Amino acid sequence: MHAPGPSGLGTFKWVEPKGPTFEVFCVLEGQPMSNTPDLDAMPKVMGDDGQFHAVDEEVDLSGTPIEAWVALGFFWLLGATVFYQFFTRYVLNNSASWTEEIARYFLIAVVFTGAAIGVAKNNHIQVDFFFRFMPSWMSRVMTTLVDILRVAFFVAATFLTWQMMQKLGSYKMTIVDLPMNLVYGVVMAGFAAMSLRAMWVMKIHWQRGFTVLERPESEMTDR
Repeated sequence: MHAPGPSGLGTFKWVEPKGPTFEVFCVLEGQPMSNTPDLDAMPKVMGDDGQFHAVDEEVDLSGTPIEAWVALGFFWLLGATVFYQFFTRYVLNNSASWTEEIARYFLIAVVFTGAAIGVAKNNHIQVDFFFRFMPSWMSRVMTTLVDILRVAFFVAATFLTWQMMQKLGSYKMTIVDLPMNLVYGVVMAGFAAMSLRAMWVMKIHWQRGFTVLERPESEMTDR
């Protein structure tokens, strides 16, 4: 059965295939199927030998922030500590008591150095729902206020951590005879890095004239 199609698209031909099926297909006569990809024009993945020849993209680590390398170092120390704990407990049947405490402190170090990465990439959790309904001038004022408050929060957290270290003094860890200020020092360094990164993010926002709250699809590399 033929039926006229939309203007300029020729006619439709209804074809009922043979066999145990009740589906009806619509074929557009006289027109190329432009939406169908040309398989011959697509990149060749499988070679003539029947093997796949996929090439991975070159790994580029040039944009990796320094905090990421520090966090990676703490992560490897954490993994080594946990592995040693597993080995002494299940292989030697004599678990090292210090590993649980030290692993916990390394986890704290990974979290606070990793949080600085989130600030640098500006991908911490944030709500942009109300910014979709604000006038442009209001959203600009609010996003600038958010940047200022974020910097103020991280600076205050750095100062409060320093005060905590002063009060602890020579306080030692529970099992290992090391000062607890080693842990709080890493926490303070993490907050200080977040403060500097927040200032840098605020500067980028001010220069380019918009933030991720106003344009959720944007990245820090966009200008």
